Amino acid sequence: MSQVVIIGAGPAGLTLAMLLAQRGIQVKLVEASRSFQRTFRGEALMPSGLEAIEQMGLSDVIADIPHRALDAWEFIIESRRLFRVDEPMEPGGKPCTLISQPAFLAAVLARASQCPNFEFIDGTAVRDLVWAEDRVVGVTLGDNRSIWADLVIGADGRNSIVRQRANLDLDREPQSYDILWFKLASSQPFEAENIFYSVLAGSDGFGLFLGSEGQLQVGWSLEREESAPADKAWQQLDWVEKLATASPDWLAAVFREQADSLEKPFLLSVTVGRAPRWHMLGLLLLGDAAHPMSPIRAQGINMSLRDAIVAANHLVPLFQQSSFASAALDRVLPQIQAEREPEIIKVQQLQRAEIAQGELLRNYPLLRYGASRIVPSIPFLQRRIRQSWIDRQLQLRRGITSVSLTV
Repeated sequence: MSQVVIIGAGPAGLTLAMLLAQRGIQVKLVEASRSFQRTFRGEALMPSGLEAIEQMGLSDVIADIPHRALDAWEFIIESRRLFRVDEPMEPGGKPCTLISQPAFLAAVLARASQCPNFEFIDGTAVRDLVWAEDRVVGVTLGDNRSIWADLVIGADGRNSIVRQRANLDLDREPQSYDILWFKLASSQPFEAENIFYSVLAGSDGFGLFLGSEGQLQVGWSLEREESAPADKAWQQLDWVEKLATASPDWLAAVFREQADSLEKPFLLSVTVGRAPRWHMLGLLLLGDAAHPMSPIRAQGINMSLRDAIVAANHLVPLFQQSSFASAALDRVLPQIQAEREPEIIKVQQLQRAEIAQGELLRNYPLLRYGASRIVPSIPFLQRRIRQSWIDRQLQLRRGITSVSLTV
């Protein structure tokens, strides 16, 4: 019987494993960790991600795990509000929804595990690929086991071992920043209304929101030279005061009130890029293994879910045939990349545009002054800037291409 081996039990790997297993395909899912708990996991489902969840039959899972819709987005520059946009952004649309990704992954695993043709191998990393001439025919695990497969799918993240062992290149975009990630106890203003705040003061900038599990989460933009291993200055800072100083008075009071709960920051090294080739004979890359996304506007989990749907559409009919033909698989894998790549390219372009706008404000004090003092006093100009931001977000929220589960 033909078999698929998927490496990496993140959103792309786990949902694809479930879709294949539910349709009678033999699937082994390999995950290096023994737990889905990590310091950082993306939480935001945009309408495109929520639509993918619905198509996969997982809407009830979202209802049963910790989740929280965003009520609005607000931009604060030099302690003054530039503009606010309420959720949902479109009439009758869905709001951006924050979910507990560990709880989501555990629930999807439980759903997949109901299938007798599904096997989950956790706590064991992939060491290498198994080759037969120029074709990948399986993997070797860290415990020296070898698993044969008609198709190996690498969904093992931005530092993909599968991609490295296959010698598939990753074209990395130059990045000028990393992210310091903080968590702290919530406060009453956020319980009443969950707003994603983007805050800029001088050259300091951060995002703040109430996460799905009830903690405030802060992503502080750190210049890349500041996060270099040789520079440990950020580890010595009084982050309560650093955050408070960059904030308007009401938010500064929140940071000081919750000072004792502020956790030590986690450095999230930002990698963005795209593999020119996502496939080779017997192997396919998906999710961040193929196209690591910027954290800007939370696209990673949404793109991974849509990758899984497109891959399932192409792979299920092939593996459901009475006799498996590797030549047919060789024709299908390029089609998956061809269908997904245009959306990935456009989304990464939109993310770069968001970053460029932020860098302009950070680097030019006169522009910050105009944004914080002049724009709010001219309603027409404020509306134009607000609508320009919404227009960019609508593309990121809806998805660029149509993705529908057809199998």
